[in-house]
Amino acid sequence: MPPMIFSPLTLRSLEVPGRAWVSPMCQYSCRPSEPGFVTDWHLAHLMSFAVGGAPLILTEATAVSRDGRISPWDAGLWEDQQMRGWQRIVEQVHQVGSLIGVQLAHAGRKGSTYAPFHERSGSVPRDDGGWRAVGAGEQAFGSYAAPRGLRTEEVPEIVHAFARSAARAVRVGFDVVEVHAAHGYLLHQFLSPLVNDRSDRYGGDDVGRARLVLEVVDAVRAAIPDRVPLLVRVSATDWSDEVEGGIEGDVERTVQLCRELGRRGVDLIDVSSGGNVPAPTIPVGPGYQTRFAERVRETVEVPVSTVGMITGARQAEGVLRAGKADAVMLARAALADPHWWHRAAHQLGHALPWPPQYARITDRHVF
Repeated sequence: MPPMIFSPLTLRSLEVPGRAWVSPMCQYSCRPSEPGFVTDWHLAHLMSFAVGGAPLILTEATAVSRDGRISPWDAGLWEDQQMRGWQRIVEQVHQVGSLIGVQLAHAGRKGSTYAPFHERSGSVPRDDGGWRAVGAGEQAFGSYAAPRGLRTEEVPEIVHAFARSAARAVRVGFDVVEVHAAHGYLLHQFLSPLVNDRSDRYGGDDVGRARLVLEVVDAVRAAIPDRVPLLVRVSATDWSDEVEGGIEGDVERTVQLCRELGRRGVDLIDVSSGGNVPAPTIPVGPGYQTRFAERVRETVEVPVSTVGMITGARQAEGVLRAGKADAVMLARAALADPHWWHRAAHQLGHALPWPPQYARITDRHVF
């Protein structure tokens, strides 16, 4: 029996040949002169994980509209011309034997910001390629510029943008589609009582605040074939005591949302945390978010993944064997070691085939 890390997980008709996946990681590497178009950097970045043995790779947050980008350097899929660059990446990843999914996102009030490694920080002004961000309301995130609150009649266009991008993703050849409803971006802004003070049908209570996310999920599910798995990333909590019930109240609201997502055809809940509080106090440590995934998994009848300081093979294997999650997401560990999966296989006594170009390599030589 193989280690759980290397055991398959079936989502609809797709069999993923392993349970340690590459988490979405923003690269801020598109050219502002070609907004949303991926470059050779994206190909090299994502291919490194495929060569390293990753069974499923998720792209960075990919904007569903021009003003849905986090920064002017973000990838997008809001127009057909952007498909060609993604097709090149998907084809190369498939040739190595890995699967690849796209994470679709809208940054909302956290849009039009400088990349974290830029010499400047904060919101990008119009004269430097920025734009007026939109949000659930007009409350700014920290020191960012205040967004323009979306009017009720504008919200359906957000839904359509996600659906159109999802349809393009299928045409590109992505194996999986993930909706980003976490980390303080637009869908999470609507979900959060910390941010959403609307009085229309998209606010007022938990039902109203969840309406946009559920409409997006319904539209995306309808826009992609039944065979294509649909994932949703959620933030289990914003790590704030300012809302009713505090952190545990946040988690319970997330559980209720995830139950509804499962009923609407979502195939896996990708559980993370945070995003709507500029400087939260978070007890960061190995696997610090896994307890939230475990709570969702206990009560929702769909698979669950966990992310957050999962770095070692035995740590990941322990999470899976304890039934705390059905899959684990790797981010920094994968960046530090794009061949993480081959190292993990060696440590756990499993034979993971190398690409033929590397077939002369053996564990004895490498590890």
